[in-house]
Amino acid sequence: MTVKKERIESIIKRVVSSTIANRLNDPALKFMSVTDVEVTNDLSFATIFVSFFEETNKVTGMEVLEKAKGLLRTEVSKSLDTRRTPELIFKLDESLEYGSKIEGILKQINDENKEK
Repeated sequence: MTVKKERIESIIKRVVSSTIANRLNDPALKFMSVTDVEVTNDLSFATIFVSFFEETNKVTGMEVLEKAKGLLRTEVSKSLDTRRTPELIFKLDESLEYGSKIEGILKQINDENKEK
């Protein structure tokens, strides 16, 4: 990964996170976090991974983010010194849930081994 690409990903993550926190006052986004940003090599697309701490907010939160794409892209463009601003794509980051599930399975195996 190039330094420029890493820098752009970092800027996008910071700008999107702060814009969501400060400008989007939707309750569905209250317990949400931007976990990662991946930019394509040609810098035309930025995939933003988000996680929600409350299961009930996932669908509504993703809808709110889709509606706010224009505002978020505008804010990102103000912070980037590139000719074009990447198209923003939001994806749910399921890694926290996956990690919890694995942890639960390992705990269950450990408990079963203690019983033996």
